Amino acid sequence: MSETFRLRAVEHDNLGEIVYGQLSEALMKGRFAPDARLTIRDLAGSLGTSVTPVRDAILRLIQDEALVQRTPRDVRVPIMTLERYWEIRQIRMKLEGLAARESALKASPEDIARLRDLIDRNERAIDRKDWLEGLDLNQTFHFALADIASMVVLRGILNRLWLQMGPLIAAYYSHGERVMIDQHYNILKAIEDRDPDAAELAIISDISNAGDLIKSRLEEARNSKLTSTT
Repeated sequence: MSETFRLRAVEHDNLGEIVYGQLSEALMKGRFAPDARLTIRDLAGSLGTSVTPVRDAILRLIQDEALVQRTPRDVRVPIMTLERYWEIRQIRMKLEGLAARESALKASPEDIARLRDLIDRNERAIDRKDWLEGLDLNQTFHFALADIASMVVLRGILNRLWLQMGPLIAAYYSHGERVMIDQHYNILKAIEDRDPDAAELAIISDISNAGDLIKSRLEEARNSKLTSTT
């Protein structure tokens, strides 16, 4: 677990859902690195709960394919393969493209102002090289499109995809720098112009441009592993 990240203590009823929500958010925002081992007792201590709701949440996240259980006592964040990443990237292009299209048709002035604010704050985070904040704002921007589109089912599907993608995006976010935000301006302009085609193309470019960096790093990691075993 990152030294700079701490889970919020849980003080409410319905602990299972709250714990699941907090761990899901942490995964989507890259708070746990690929191959990080998660222990139920450590998480329960951070959350201020018993182990039962944490164990239940861990089991749900394993079902979501956001975590893998190697042994009964060894639960980890998966290491993404190149093939799996490529498949998820293609799915994201289709689904987030749909969200962007609908956002261009449905966005209110308040929605547009919120998107602009997210971009402005992300710019300041990049200037400070605050990659943790930038990563958080990037994920919030992407999910805001599904919220503006009022597509609840799509939002749920994206949640599951980002559960798997969050740790990987976080691992390479700082290397991308401006690549991770430049297309957000084009997405915003397309939504302001009520141009669903341009909005879809911009979000596809955003995912593709950032994905090229991640893809190259995954290829390097795979080639390095193959070299070490020959």
